[in-house]
Amino acid sequence: MISFRKAKMADVEALHQLINELADLGLMLPRSRSTLYEALREFTIVEDNGEFVGGGGLHIIWEDLAEIRALAIKPEYHGKGVGKRLVNELLKEAKELGIPQVFALTYQVDFFKKCGFREVSKEKMPQKVWKDCINCPKFPNCDEVAVIRTVD
Repeated sequence: MISFRKAKMADVEALHQLINELADLGLMLPRSRSTLYEALREFTIVEDNGEFVGGGGLHIIWEDLAEIRALAIKPEYHGKGVGKRLVNELLKEAKELGIPQVFALTYQVDFFKKCGFREVSKEKMPQKVWKDCINCPKFPNCDEVAVIRTVD
């Protein structure tokens, strides 16, 4: 049975390993352990009968905008609706916080479109969005696509 919970310190190693395995496949950008520890309170973890399946973070940018970050699901769960359910959990969290819009920078544009996001120009995103990009290995030649949606 799939369940969701807030991340704990014990989740960092599994999350770090999964994110970086998917990054090695070109599916997402890598993350350092220190980044995950610093942002741990932003993360929601997915489990299947108590076993780690993946996770993702909701990072608040400003009063009216949050970002879904580091969304990672084990490959054997791809295409089974688990990622979409996690996105919905993160959108629910944004709604509870009173944040009207959520965006993501992603290589998985079709997945996010299935979750109700639409593609937008990165140049139209507030400058606040880019403060973390300076530490990215792909900066300043970002090849991710920006997607956004209104929180229902």
